[in-house]
Amino acid sequence: MAWEESVTEVAAWLDGFGLIGLGILTFTEAIIQPIPPDILTLPMYLAADSTFRIFLIWLVATVTSVSGACIGYYIGKKAGRGILDKVSKGGAVEKIEVLVDRYGVFGIFIAAISPIPYKVFAWVAGMGEMDLRLFVTASVIGRGLRFGIQAVAIGLYGESILTWLTPFNFLLLGVFGALLLIPANRWWQNLSHSVSDAE
Repeated sequence: MAWEESVTEVAAWLDGFGLIGLGILTFTEAIIQPIPPDILTLPMYLAADSTFRIFLIWLVATVTSVSGACIGYYIGKKAGRGILDKVSKGGAVEKIEVLVDRYGVFGIFIAAISPIPYKVFAWVAGMGEMDLRLFVTASVIGRGLRFGIQAVAIGLYGESILTWLTPFNFLLLGVFGALLLIPANRWWQNLSHSVSDAE
């Protein structure tokens, strides 16, 4: 509960700075801190009073997130594996290494559009000295899509979506999401094992 209250307080404080606060959140989230950008992007999209405002929110979120990820890339490149093991838990770095190793740029793209902490992918990409241009390209496309899907779905059609989200429809989405998570979680858990077996 204390963690949730702290996150809410930080989000409320940053929200008071508007787009600058959003930029600070998305930039630092892509480097080190754990608060997801959605805590600001979603309400900002809903409150936007014009298409141009929605575009600005999307642009700030995308540019600052990719910029932060580039800093994360250099942290990984300079610090190496040691620091990553200290700040991540549950073998996440090992699994992400496998994902980047196996899928390369597409692995970075998967990370950019997913809710998996993107900073860890940035660190691993830097640690493995992935081509920076490819990393940035995958980041721009992936983060642009992630925040862009939010912009279209919630920013442009927010009221319609809120009306559609009846308790029954929300339950259906929850069941569908849970069904998708089962194979996704199994795939994630088996990433490191499959490479160990191959070796």
